Amino acid sequence: MIRRMAINPIPQFPDGFLWGVSTSAHQIEGAADAREPSVWDAFTAEPGRIKDGSTAAVACDHYHRYGEDVALLAGLGVDAYRFSVSWPRVLSKGGLDFYDRLVDEVCAAGVRPVPTLFHWDLPLAFQEAGGWLERDTASRFTEYVSVVADRLGDRVKKWITVNEPAEHTLLGHALGTHAPGRQLMFDALPAAHHQLLAHGLAVQALRAAGARDIGIANSHGPTWPASQEPADLEAAAFYDVLLNRLFADPLLLGEYPAGLGELMPGDVASDLKVITEPLDFYGINYYAPTRVGAPQGTEIEFGGVRIPAELPFTVRQIENVPVTDFGWPVVPEGLTELLTGFKERYGDRLPPVVITENGCSYPGIDDQDRIAYLDGHLRALHRAVEAGVDVRGYFVWSLLDNFEWAEGYERRFGLVHVDFSDPGVLKRTPKASYAWLREVLRDQR
Repeated sequence: MIRRMAINPIPQFPDGFLWGVSTSAHQIEGAADAREPSVWDAFTAEPGRIKDGSTAAVACDHYHRYGEDVALLAGLGVDAYRFSVSWPRVLSKGGLDFYDRLVDEVCAAGVRPVPTLFHWDLPLAFQEAGGWLERDTASRFTEYVSVVADRLGDRVKKWITVNEPAEHTLLGHALGTHAPGRQLMFDALPAAHHQLLAHGLAVQALRAAGARDIGIANSHGPTWPASQEPADLEAAAFYDVLLNRLFADPLLLGEYPAGLGELMPGDVASDLKVITEPLDFYGINYYAPTRVGAPQGTEIEFGGVRIPAELPFTVRQIENVPVTDFGWPVVPEGLTELLTGFKERYGDRLPPVVITENGCSYPGIDDQDRIAYLDGHLRALHRAVEAGVDVRGYFVWSLLDNFEWAEGYERRFGLVHVDFSDPGVLKRTPKASYAWLREVLRDQR
């Protein structure tokens, strides 16, 4: 029997607050033979890229078991399901048929479908033509978005364009720890610009298709200097620009932080007019703050990511806080700080906020640590609402244990345990956190 953690009720969020869970296509769908190859298929085929040597060829087999997974959504009692549409699958014959079936099933369960249109799985053919380093990829993305919107727009009302362009740029193009595995360092900046441009073009395409509720899912977190020494303050400020403001300022202010615009390709001033297309909500993926100091001249690994010695900053441990099994610090108050800081920085340029991801990796089915994590972050989110931040929704990452990118299947973020030891069965077992969240949602009604 799973024991329940006794925690005081979560404070009430405003009426109409949107509660949901998130997944992504490459991490759960499987059925790799029913889509075109993606950059992640090529990446996982290279020895040593994935820590457990696995691939997402089967993953959770959501492609065939989506009915079972939608039943889990309904049982949980969420309002919305954030999933991603696989661009490589849409390129394959009949690929959109799957999303037709999925959206119908989600709607029939009384849950709102919220598709993300790009969650890192670029079609391999486009990568071979230059990928996000080439402007043309943004144009190809717009064509794909129009096709998806035309097919699903009668039932889908809330859309997310691009997921975490910061991480896809940093990990996939600068450091090489994610697909496509490039190690370009600061020469990766065009990938950032072209993803932002693709977002703006996608907003235009969705508006043309009649969409009226559009946002992006950007990852953000407070940057804490390692000390008040000038070198640490300078390094932390640079990191904050690179991981936060580089992706928020163009969207919300129509400009890059000082010194970065001239490093971007093309007619940047013209592109910024597209990038800053008005948003209906601003999605934030929050996991933890980052403590940053001056470079120390040595390479380190932090949270599964290799930090080269030549970068002008280094990531330090945040002391005296719990950590997840990924080594990520658990700092709920960082979410309050982030949101109130965004409100102060961007003012009325900040649209209503939706937390599009928040979650943690812990082993086991009786996952009391996950319950404590989610409880703490929901209370922190409520404090931000009380401080005047217009927050409209919260999505837990993730519904299912899944293929966790370069970590393979070793990290478990799910509210539902998936037994990957038998790929023919892939038994789903709701965890203690699933039951806890179900009760929270009932109390919020």
